[in-house]
Amino acid sequence: MEIKRDRYLERLTRLQFKGGVKIITGLRRSGKSYLLFTLFRNHLLESGVSEGNIISIALDSIENKHLRSADALYREVISRITDGSDYYVMIDEIQFAEDFVDFVNGLIGRKNVDLYITGSNSKFLSSDLVTEFRGRGTDINVRPLSFSEYRSAVDLDDRSAWHSYLTYGGLPESVDLIDEDKASYLSDLIRLVYIRDIIERKKVRMPDVLDAVFDVLSSAVGSLTNPNRISDIMQGRRIKVDGETISSYILHLEDAFLFERSRRFDLKGSEYIDTPSKYYAVDLGLRNAKLGFRQNEYNHLMENAIYNELRYRGYSVDVGVIGIRDYKDGKREYKQLEIDFVANKGSDRIYLQSAYRMDEPDKQKQELRPFLKMNDAFRKILLVGDDVPPHVNDKGITIMNVIDFMKDSGSLERI
Repeated sequence: MEIKRDRYLERLTRLQFKGGVKIITGLRRSGKSYLLFTLFRNHLLESGVSEGNIISIALDSIENKHLRSADALYREVISRITDGSDYYVMIDEIQFAEDFVDFVNGLIGRKNVDLYITGSNSKFLSSDLVTEFRGRGTDINVRPLSFSEYRSAVDLDDRSAWHSYLTYGGLPESVDLIDEDKASYLSDLIRLVYIRDIIERKKVRMPDVLDAVFDVLSSAVGSLTNPNRISDIMQGRRIKVDGETISSYILHLEDAFLFERSRRFDLKGSEYIDTPSKYYAVDLGLRNAKLGFRQNEYNHLMENAIYNELRYRGYSVDVGVIGIRDYKDGKREYKQLEIDFVANKGSDRIYLQSAYRMDEPDKQKQELRPFLKMNDAFRKILLVGDDVPPHVNDKGITIMNVIDFMKDSGSLERI
């Protein structure tokens, strides 16, 4: 089954012979190799590139074991470049090559070579490689399937697909499995791939603490937290560990693309508030599997899915904070209101709130109140789980159903 990844394919197409080496990063099993070796390769062939001008090498394959050094890999690639025409060089799982940075540096200066590299562990699962080639490379972060991509690949109605997506996430290889096999696949990935890789790569001294931090972050998606709060939770579980260690383990999980941090941003003071922050799971299926599929609070899952969708669409995402003066029992007090998402892309900014249920007037008033305290002209959108048609209320706020928003990757451009 071919799953379209048009957003990524379009970006690769725009960057042909531009942007230096294309460094394709992201969560393991998110579809990096498929994007490069199948979708992009097919695009090149269909656009007239000769098959001989596409050099593809998968270093995790046993048949290419002899190429797992910078020198051997470089000699192999150079031997296939037989003239001055343009060549596309694609190396998958490049971290298998010893001293692979030397290999990349050796090809960057060749004007007729367009280099694409992917990897799934070692330095590739951190920002180190992107930093190594800063100014000479472009990072393309491949995420698990968006809901629109997932929807196109399953034979389900919108609502059934949505609930399946919130439960089992969007790792491509899980899409055509039955639910029981999806659960096993995701659980095995966590245990045998992700956690093991972090322990080996980062030389983790307390794997039980890493596992516990993974659990706590999974339970707390969409909630404000920080290392000290997590340390307090650990104390309640009779696990004694300091905030500094917790902080380093959170960074390990972020480097592995399992979680992303969304920082609080003071919208009136125009500055970041360093702590606490929110953490979101990059794939909800992995989050749910880590918790044994026992914590399916759909309000939190929906918020996490919206965050991932905004990141997929290329937005940076902060938590908005608005300080206001309010009155309670005749006394004036200071309050902080929160906007779930402040999404920025270039000069564009959008404020979004996530509300699973809006069937009570007080709930609607609560969700809309932060918007009404903002005096700027940026778009304001309330995404709801209720089945409502998209509309604009008398305050100029757009209200729409979350499934309508998620299944149309261009929905923000039409609001």
